[in-house]
Amino acid sequence: MPQLRLALNQIDATVGDLAANSASIVQWTRHSAEQGAHLVAFPEMVLTGYPVEDLALRPSFVEASRTALRALAGQLADEGYGEIPVIVGYLDRCETAQPKYGQPAGAPQNAAAVLHRGEVALTFAKHHLPNYGVFDEFRYFVPGDTLPVVRVRGVDVALAICEDLWQDGGRVPATRSAGAGLLVSINASPYEQNKDDTRLELVRKRAQEAGCTTAYLAMIGGQDELVFDGDSIVVDAAGEVVARAPQFAEGCVVLDLELPAAGAVPEGVVDDGLRIEHVVLSDEPLPPYEAELTGGYAERLDDAEEVYSALVVGLRAYAAKNGFRSVLIGLSGGIDSALVAAIACDALGAQQVYGVSMPSKYSSDHSKDDAAELARRTGLNFRTVPIEPMFDAYMGSLGLTGLAEENLQSRLRGTMLMAISNQEGHIVLAPGNKSELAVGYSTLYGDSVGAYGPIKDVYKTAIFRLAEWRNRAAAERGQVPPIPENSITKPPSAELRPDQVDTDSLPDYPVLDGILELYVDRDQGARAITAAGFDEETVARVLRLVDTAEYKRRQYPPGTKISAKGFGKDRRLPITNRWRELG
Repeated sequence: MPQLRLALNQIDATVGDLAANSASIVQWTRHSAEQGAHLVAFPEMVLTGYPVEDLALRPSFVEASRTALRALAGQLADEGYGEIPVIVGYLDRCETAQPKYGQPAGAPQNAAAVLHRGEVALTFAKHHLPNYGVFDEFRYFVPGDTLPVVRVRGVDVALAICEDLWQDGGRVPATRSAGAGLLVSINASPYEQNKDDTRLELVRKRAQEAGCTTAYLAMIGGQDELVFDGDSIVVDAAGEVVARAPQFAEGCVVLDLELPAAGAVPEGVVDDGLRIEHVVLSDEPLPPYEAELTGGYAERLDDAEEVYSALVVGLRAYAAKNGFRSVLIGLSGGIDSALVAAIACDALGAQQVYGVSMPSKYSSDHSKDDAAELARRTGLNFRTVPIEPMFDAYMGSLGLTGLAEENLQSRLRGTMLMAISNQEGHIVLAPGNKSELAVGYSTLYGDSVGAYGPIKDVYKTAIFRLAEWRNRAAAERGQVPPIPENSITKPPSAELRPDQVDTDSLPDYPVLDGILELYVDRDQGARAITAAGFDEETVARVLRLVDTAEYKRRQYPPGTKISAKGFGKDRRLPITNRWRELG
């Protein structure tokens, strides 16, 4: 059978930075060529970055993408790589679409092209458009209606884009009908917990349906709240894994494949009404060579390390891509700010992390000590600025009591953090977790201030697991565990009044998080949650807290998404809403 050396470039891209993304494609094509690749592939919309959101609706940006694609084709040829077909995702528009209701103006397309000999040899658009979770592709794109097939070194290679594999029908069965020997799918599928297992089973299933070796190329990096975890996969026609790339790591998977020789040029209309578009780039098979490159199988991360890695990558990408060099964190001595600090040190380096302890008269000695100990262990920059003088001044003027008095402390801390941010140029990281955000257990313009919330999508019970994992991982490497043990073991408290603990206001976190997972993540109603074994009165109380806190969540900064349904694009509920599960 003919042989083919495939290079899958699992790389990052920045939305809107066409020049830098083009340069990265050239760089990684060069690397692929040096490895002897015969076919090179890059992720979905790598030229523009992903997702571009409403930029897709700007004709100027669409044209800039199309122009950059043609320039890239010429540059690759000028660099000496014109004979190597390169698959590149980009933003295009449909040339023949007519304006009509329900279709985005200008008919943009989530597209890909095969670049060869300085030209755009073939273009095609994503056929299945996702419109769930964080995806709004019906809003932005019109679908493609072809099955693209390129003949490379005597092998027919069918091409697809992301959702074309995730949905039944379309290009996968069409690949079998066309008799292709290889299916390459380019993707920018965001990370969420446990998705790697789902992804593997999906690719296995699709390879068997397509009847050929299938390569699933993924993106790496972060864009706003989304994280891309890599984990590119190649399986054979029987669904057996041939190669698997690392998670959360940029790189190139190069492997040799033995593939069926192409037959007669396929043509006509196949499954789902897709018209085969076939282009011959090189008809003659390669002379036989010794296949040496197997691609390898990267070790899988365990669940805690996987989530922690996503949080680190998400923060690092947000800071770097937005030009932020340093971060500022209010260190309370508690578990949330401690974990955020550890993530920040791993993402940016401790020298770029600034911590401020802002004790009040209610702050315990152990909390102040724990904050200082965290700074000592991590090496981050640390200072202490008491808020008591400011607090007394406000109280003398306003005479606040109760909740207003408690929240004043948080707001003074928020004001101080933003003042330091303005003065010194650090961005503030908000330490709120998903449990608190769900029930509104946070202070607007206090602990909610910041440019980014690294643990926004992490439930409190998972915060403890991640902190324990990070300390354990450090110990296994012979390093100092970054998070003080006392921050993990002591009862959580906002310390805004004497002897306060979180359970004064909330159920125990295992109970709270169990209810929230069903209500927030799975959209279960009160009856279903109670039937799952939770106390009816507690369920009613928690759901009421969630429903009335929507206005707070809308004002919280963006943060890394690691669940199937985070607060943000995934979950869109009206702020003004009188529907209640229990009437």
